[in-house]
Amino acid sequence: MDMPAPAPAKFDHPIFTAKGERRARVQLKRLETLWFNTGTLCNITCKNCYIESSPKNDRLVYLSLADVKASLDEVKTEHFPVRLVGFTGGEPFMNPDMIAILGDTLERGFETLVLTNAMRPMMRHQEQLKALRQAHGKQLRLRISLDDHRAQVHDAERGEGGFAKVMDGLRFLSGEGFQIEIAGRRLGNEPEAVAREGYRDLFRREMIGVDCDDPVQLVIFPEMLASDDPPEITEACWGILNKSPDDQMCATARMVVRRKGADAPTVVACTLIAYDERFDLGRTLKQADAAVSLNHRYCATFCVLGGAACGETRT
Repeated sequence: MDMPAPAPAKFDHPIFTAKGERRARVQLKRLETLWFNTGTLCNITCKNCYIESSPKNDRLVYLSLADVKASLDEVKTEHFPVRLVGFTGGEPFMNPDMIAILGDTLERGFETLVLTNAMRPMMRHQEQLKALRQAHGKQLRLRISLDDHRAQVHDAERGEGGFAKVMDGLRFLSGEGFQIEIAGRRLGNEPEAVAREGYRDLFRREMIGVDCDDPVQLVIFPEMLASDDPPEITEACWGILNKSPDDQMCATARMVVRRKGADAPTVVACTLIAYDERFDLGRTLKQADAAVSLNHRYCATFCVLGGAACGETRT
């Protein structure tokens, strides 16, 4: 007797959901934000890092200055309307080329955003960073991961003593007049308005210049857990949720990564899904002008239902 075929798994098929409905897809509308993952090595191991960064994880190896230059050259030759260039990791300041990469990116005139934990790897570059700020001012933005305004909540995620080290980095950046932003997370089980008030009190005490009412200067991201089981996003969901595919991150952004052992970087759909090769879009930005099927739980949790995006440009 033949056994029945197993039911399709959620987020598996690129065109259809497990229920057989047509899966939502997002077409690249225009390339406004170009991300680079500088490598997944990090100075700390967080309890729930979406990309599993750690002092040992080098699944994404360091991008070189030449790698970044090649993509930025393509932006120019192909006339892509990139407004923001972002750097994430891992911890970007562990990449030995990071200061040179920032210098080249800023010299080209791009608004530049670096996601950092503001700990020792960044603090080793204080003088070089001050020189970049003096030369380029608010064109350089640094977004610091501060998971919660309470030390005990932050340290439960990132390790004992981490909060104090981040605050040292923030005091340096604020005191030197850097354009700083904060990336918080919904770890404390409190309403966002309450969380913002907590951050406001913290920064007022520490005399750190962050406008906690500004959704760019303080962004509080939805939490993403491996145990999450969000619904799949179908074509019908756009109308049901009153949302548009054009508002999703992959409608305006791409990320460049270099996988361990690869002979060249790869362009992927977004910052959140770096290991799943279903989201590889080619070796060049031109090849990456393709529709993205939302067949990953992060598409639902973070972007469509969470309403979040990793990069925002200043107008």
